[in-house]
Order: sequence, then C-alpha cells, then structure tokens
Amino acid sequence: MLYYSKGSKDYAFTSEELKTALVEIYGQLGVRKKVLALPPDFTRFHSFAGTITEMTWEHYGDALTDVLPALGTHAPMSDSEISRMFGSLPHNLFRVHDWRNDVVTVGTIPSEYVRQVSEGKLDYTWPAQVNSLLAHGGHDLILSIGQVVPHEVIGMANYNKNIFVGTGGSEGINKSHFIGAVYGMERIMGRAESPVRSVLNYASTHFTNHLPIVYIQTVVSKDSSGKLQIRGLYAGDDFECFRLAAALSLEANFEMVERPVKKAVVWLDPEEFKSTWLGNKSIYRTRMALADGADLIVLAPGLKEFGEDKEIDRLIRKYGYAGTSKTLAAVEQNQELRDNLGAAAHLIHGSSEERFTVTYCPGKLTREEIESVHFRYAGLDGMLKRYHPENLTDGFNTLPDGEEVFYISNPALGLWAHRDRFLS
Repeated sequence: MLYYSKGSKDYAFTSEELKTALVEIYGQLGVRKKVLALPPDFTRFHSFAGTITEMTWEHYGDALTDVLPALGTHAPMSDSEISRMFGSLPHNLFRVHDWRNDVVTVGTIPSEYVRQVSEGKLDYTWPAQVNSLLAHGGHDLILSIGQVVPHEVIGMANYNKNIFVGTGGSEGINKSHFIGAVYGMERIMGRAESPVRSVLNYASTHFTNHLPIVYIQTVVSKDSSGKLQIRGLYAGDDFECFRLAAALSLEANFEMVERPVKKAVVWLDPEEFKSTWLGNKSIYRTRMALADGADLIVLAPGLKEFGEDKEIDRLIRKYGYAGTSKTLAAVEQNQELRDNLGAAAHLIHGSSEERFTVTYCPGKLTREEIESVHFRYAGLDGMLKRYHPENLTDGFNTLPDGEEVFYISNPALGLWAHRDRFLS
C-alpha cells in the first residue's frame, strides 16, 4: 500500500512540510506500541534520514523503543556521529548491527532462481538474513528509512536492500554483492530492476511479508546554490513507493555528460569517506562517463584504510583492485575469497579494468599502500594546490592554463554517464 507520494526534480520540501508529511503517514498507520526504526548510518548522512528519524521519535515518543542503523558491513557509529546525524534522539535507543553474529535466516532462495536471474552466471542458494531484532523483537511497526539513489551493487539503493543488506548477515551480503558484480555493474547502475533486486524482492514476498515493515524513502539532490534538498518523499509497504522514488532519482541524481570525460577530479568529504570501501564510489559512479585512457583523480583527505571491516581490509590489501578476470580467478583459487564474496565483488567494482587510470591522493595511507592495491598515488597537498574544491564547480571546469577537468563534489549523490556507455 502507498501511504504517501510527493516530489519532482525541482521540488524542495521545507522542514515543516516534511514534518506534516510524516504526521500524515503515521496517522494512516494508527496507534503503535513498539516501533523499530532502521535508518542508514553516517555514510548516508546526506539522506535526511537522521532528521526523519528524529521527527519520528518526536511523534511516537516512548513507543519508539529501538533505533538500529542499517550498517551492513560498515563500522558502528560513534557518539559524535549519532549526535550530528540524529540531533536530540537519545543515544540509549541505538542498537548496533553485528552482521557476522546477530542475524537470523528467515528463508532460503533456491539456486534455480539465482541461476535464472543471473542469466546462468551463478548457481547457489541465497539465505534471506536479517538482524534478530527484526525477527524476534516483537515490534508492531518497523520503519525502514532511507534514500533512493543510484547504486553499484543493486542499481538503486534502499527499499528492501535496507533490510537484507543493511541488517543482513555475512553470507547474504556476500552473495548478493557477488551476483551484481558478476552480472555486470554497468548493466545495473541506475536501474530499479536488477538481478540483485529480484532476489531481494523474492525474499520480501516469501520470507518477511509477515513483518510490519513500512518504507520511508527520500530522493535528495543539490539546488543551484549547492544546498541539499529533499526532492521527493515516498512511503509504503510494497514495491510501489520504491518504484516512484527510483524514477525520480533517475531524474534528480543522474547526469548524462555531453562528451566523454578525459580528466575527472572527485572530492571525498573526510567526515564521510575514510576507506576505499566507501571512497570507490568515485570510481563506480563515474566510470560510465570516463573516456578510454581518462584520468580519475580522487582527493581523499580522510582516507585511512581500505575496508572498515578488518578482514575485508586484509583481503583488499592482499588481492588489490586487479580487474574482473583476475579477481574471478582468485575466487576460484582461494577459499578465503569464496568465503568473502562481498569483498571479491568490491575488488571488481573498484577496478578500472585497465580502461582508465585511478590516482588516489590520501590523507593518511602511504604511497606504498595505495600502489600495492593497483592504484596510482599522488600527494594530497600538491593536488589540492592545483585542484582545490573551492576553485571548482560541479561539472566541466577550465583551469587558467587551459586544462579541462570534470569536478564532482560528492560521488555518493549521483551517477554520471555518457550515452555511449549507458547500456540500455
């Protein structure tokens, strides 16, 4: 059922409009006694999900008993991150998702279905796993709150990805990511329908239909002054709210560049991007816009690690971003990668496949570390002197000496492509 639907590419919700919309949504849901909120973590700070969760607490009061950030494989939120993202929301409401241990398998998708949706590329069962709090917490309302935006693993982020990946378990996360990587990232990005989405939709229909899950989805983009605005708000308990949000996101968050980009410069906010696990959005979201032989320069002052999870960090350091064929061969030859297919998928996603160069300019990782995983290295200070964000605007820029660069201030907010590479 669709409870609320409003938005357009140029619309901007005010704070009061947002609060009024939530009151309308919660009014339709009626009185609830025990509510669980599933917002994203700090890596989706710009989603406005923190504000929505805070407003939800203001509405439900003591009936909001638990807030479980949908961490997936990300690191737990710090107290300072919680305060900044969720405002006055009491910290004692927050629970930490443990993706390796605190999950329940609510059903298993047969291998025949995975083989069908992956076009025969994979043949394994898929476990539908969720945090135990969803399965056994006794809540009479589970609010999945988040932002719909183009995504490299599933096509469009959020909806039931927030459930089965955000609060999912090791095997489910690993296998879902691998489906998307093997099927082909460029065949998926920006699309509401994908093999990974089909798997999650199957799980929603067959294994979690009894849970009182309601989705609240935002679509966010910058206005002409660079300020973030909520362009759309959609709430419902089925696919329709996601379908509508995904359609608007494709309008608001997708840019078809006028010509292939020969040099791109991407800024990674140090508070948001501390690992290549997240920072490689600079690669995922731009690859379809980049010309053959292009240079991608990533300004990453907060970069201190490859993976937020220690085991994933170790695997990235060991195998590096070596491309699809070498990664798939490594999966065949090494049990540790077969046990961590999500890491293998990430290694595929983060490679340029030798089509363009990636130069990382990190704040904390060394040249040796960057080059060991098959990226190029450049000193941050030197690159900032030439490509300082204060001197660039999103899109094409011409520098004083005539060099042209395409600048992106936050790769998490969109998807960029040239028509020759955006596969239909």
